[in-house]
Amino acid sequence: MAVPLSQMFTVSKYVLTQQLKGVKRYPLVLMLEPLFRCNLACAGCGKIQYPDHVLDKHLTPEQCWAAADECGAPIVSIPGGEPLIHPRMAEIVRGLVERKKYVYVCTNAILLERKLDEYTPSKYLTFSIHMDGSRDEHDLAVCRDGVYDVATKAIKEALRRGHRVTTNSTLFDDANPERVRKFFDEMMELGVEGMMISPGYSYQKAPDQKHFLKRNKTRELFAKILGNRRRGWRFNQSPLFLEFLMGRRDYQCTPWGNPTYNVFGWQKPCYLLQEGYAKTFREMMDTTAWDQYGTGRNEKCADCMVHCGYEASAVADTFGSLSGFGRTVKITLSPNAR
Repeated sequence: MAVPLSQMFTVSKYVLTQQLKGVKRYPLVLMLEPLFRCNLACAGCGKIQYPDHVLDKHLTPEQCWAAADECGAPIVSIPGGEPLIHPRMAEIVRGLVERKKYVYVCTNAILLERKLDEYTPSKYLTFSIHMDGSRDEHDLAVCRDGVYDVATKAIKEALRRGHRVTTNSTLFDDANPERVRKFFDEMMELGVEGMMISPGYSYQKAPDQKHFLKRNKTRELFAKILGNRRRGWRFNQSPLFLEFLMGRRDYQCTPWGNPTYNVFGWQKPCYLLQEGYAKTFREMMDTTAWDQYGTGRNEKCADCMVHCGYEASAVADTFGSLSGFGRTVKITLSPNAR
């Protein structure tokens, strides 16, 4: 099983409680960006294109903890930039773990091995390693040779020390389905807890605009990758979200499911679009015109099928009805069932 039972229970209880209260919009994962600076310059990334005076900024631990408390989501994902560059990242993580938040530190792992002494293994802490394919594909994606080998070495050491480790992969339109499947085998052989996958979505600031996926190509690609799935593959994602990527079911975006807090404040309406910022979580929830976003509602959202918008939709489907829950159980037990 890719997700520990304690985490599954916590998230299930949280979602069901919101639904029983009649709460229409609630966060599932806080996307906490303490800084934008990175030690890589990936062609598909738009974060590092900010000017130096922005890249030099970072959130304090107190700001991070306050955002987690204000938001209330049971899971906190810490992307970037590269989080391990932050001089007080271990302190930030300790404070979130003390709050019993399930924390995913999303890192390229270049600094991970030398930083591991600063972190105590916990069921609440996971290192989510950015891996975009096997050696050649990954090093090409991050625009630097040797990063795959550094990352896999760090994964092995983190696992040896008892840490939870997952991978996260962004796939673009030049992905080779058979090589992606081989990559999944490699990650499972390493012993990671589970894998996260998502289609690349066009950041306006990203240097490479040619290889982002269109919606039809996304479905075609993921149907080839995830069709006839191997039983040994473990995904740290909703089974219904994987079905969505394959084109087997359709969802509307849930942009408030993964709210983002960074050096500018609470980002509207989601991690990928920059339509302004709010000073507080409540202001962001109350003043964002949510009905103006999503496929069929906004041309900027037309091709998006990214996890930060649709994972929460799949989770809501799971717990929204007995039939949704039944579909999730069926696919979990038999991944290739239709």
